Amino acid sequence: MKLLGSSLSMGSLALGAGVILLVPVVIPVIGAILKPVTKAIIKGSIMAFESAKVSIAETKEMVEDIAAEAKAEIAQEPSKKQAPSKK
Repeated sequence: MKLLGSSLSMGSLALGAGVILLVPVVIPVIGAILKPVTKAIIKGSIMAFESAKVSIAETKEMVEDIAAEAKAEIAQEPSKKQAPSKK
C-alpha cells in the first residue's frame, strides 16, 4: 500500500526540511521589519484623527457663530407688520 503517493520526492523533502529550519530565523526578521511599519501606520492614523477632530471643532464653532449672528440680526429687525385681516 502506497501512503505518500508518487508526488513526494527527495527534492520536496529537502525543501520542506529547509523551510522548517529557516522559519525560526525568518519570522523574527519579518517581525522586526513589520513592527516599525505597523507602528508608523498607527501613529499616522492617530495624528490624522486628532487633526480631523480639531477641524470639526473649528467648523462647529464657526457654524454656531454664524447662527448666533443670524439670530441677533433677526432680533434687531423691527417686527414686520402682519397682513391686515379681513373683517
